[in-house]
Amino acid sequence: MDEFLDHARAATEEMRSVFPETPLLRNDHLSQLHGADIWLKREDLSPVRSYKLRGAFNAMRKRPDVETFVAASAGNHAQGVAYMCRQFDKRGVIFMPVTTPQQKIQKTRMFGGENVEIRLIGDYFDECLKAAQGYCAEIGGHFLSPFDDQDVIEGQATVAVEIERQLGRVPDHLVIPVGGGGLGSGLLSYFGTDTQYTFVEPQGGACLRAALEAGKPVPLAAVDNFADGAAVAQIGSKTFEVLKGVGVANTLTINEDRLCTSMLEMLNVEGVVLEPAGALSVDALKDLGQAIRGKTVVCITSGGNFDFERLPEVKERALRYSGVKKYFILRLPQRPGALKDFLNFLGPEDDIARFEYLKKSARNFGSVLIGIETADPKNFDALFGKLDAHGYAYRDITDDEVLAQFVI
Repeated sequence: MDEFLDHARAATEEMRSVFPETPLLRNDHLSQLHGADIWLKREDLSPVRSYKLRGAFNAMRKRPDVETFVAASAGNHAQGVAYMCRQFDKRGVIFMPVTTPQQKIQKTRMFGGENVEIRLIGDYFDECLKAAQGYCAEIGGHFLSPFDDQDVIEGQATVAVEIERQLGRVPDHLVIPVGGGGLGSGLLSYFGTDTQYTFVEPQGGACLRAALEAGKPVPLAAVDNFADGAAVAQIGSKTFEVLKGVGVANTLTINEDRLCTSMLEMLNVEGVVLEPAGALSVDALKDLGQAIRGKTVVCITSGGNFDFERLPEVKERALRYSGVKKYFILRLPQRPGALKDFLNFLGPEDDIARFEYLKKSARNFGSVLIGIETADPKNFDALFGKLDAHGYAYRDITDDEVLAQFVI
């Protein structure tokens, strides 16, 4: 353990020649909201807007003789590797799925410059990973894992070194987002039992919880890629060796729609741009309650690589989760004045956000797709009560995932 601490501290010192430490900032809004002393470790403010460059830095500095580093990533790891290839003047070949957003491809190319070659392979990450590993073996390069590498784990532990120095002590409680486990295992290896931990995963990518329940790393049957920075199908074997004793009680899974409410809150109230995975630790505070009251809590905001083209989706998901926006299909009589009758059922705070209707010939009724936003979820009780009282047939499709994705 002492050797790991020494290595993490040495890596932290050497990093300062490449990039400054990220700030640890007390957040008054969250502190008042949760009755605790809440600090944010702002990894979203690193040069690549995530903590991933730390592991890449540490792995590369320990391998000065390697000529080519190979990586597979659709996001933050790719950018971290690219940035460090340019810093160390190494060749990097980064495999990314064909479906990777152009914004991420362009940023990876920008950080790596002429040192990096990007290859787009496959529609899904598994195909991309297989191609990267095959190519790496073919050329005799070094495959740089995003998390399942001891040097990467040690590099991510530099976050803990900075927290301890900036805070002046070990925090009472750490809230850590988990994808493949590199960050979590690094922090746990550094702080040991000196603090309390909460490890947070997106509901659609809870690979740590699955591994803890099974007693070993197991693949998830399906992964929701919305929180792509933490949506991993299987926890790493090396990272799980460190995390296997944390206990399911110290993990949380966060609904992706609820996560959107925290992203919007941080943007609107604090002016802080967080990607979905970066907001996990902040959102988790809602579930910790008395466990953190009066405590000094550090949340790792792990990344801020957010494409603002996704903002309408984030807002949509947040409104639906909060219960102030609903979609339903209404069976409406095909007669003059029928729409006006329906509009009279709406309250003063109800606003039509979507309306689709095409009159059908030779039919007495037609189906209408309606989206309504309101100020209070209780307003829907009043609206549906009026529809029921007047014999209207309707179906709420807000939570029908398949149908909602098709029509919304």
